[in-house]
Amino acid sequence: MIGALRLFAGAFILLSVVYVWLSLRQRWRHRRELEEEFDAGDGDIPREDYIEQGMREYEHSLKRKLILGVYIVPLLVVATLIYVMNFM
Repeated sequence: MIGALRLFAGAFILLSVVYVWLSLRQRWRHRRELEEEFDAGDGDIPREDYIEQGMREYEHSLKRKLILGVYIVPLLVVATLIYVMNFM
């Protein structure tokens, strides 16, 4: 039991690092796409306002929420494997 808790604690720390990296990378990528999209067309609003609006929309998008799968899927797989190996 203690071994499983240590495994989950280590995995949680590692997955937190991966989550932060993916989250920052995705934000930077989306911001760059917004900048390129604004530069390609003629905008009616100032550039910073356009980017700010696009980033607000990104904050509420499904894509951002799917990154949370970084926590859910691996921990669920490990928990299932531990259960199957020990109790079946």
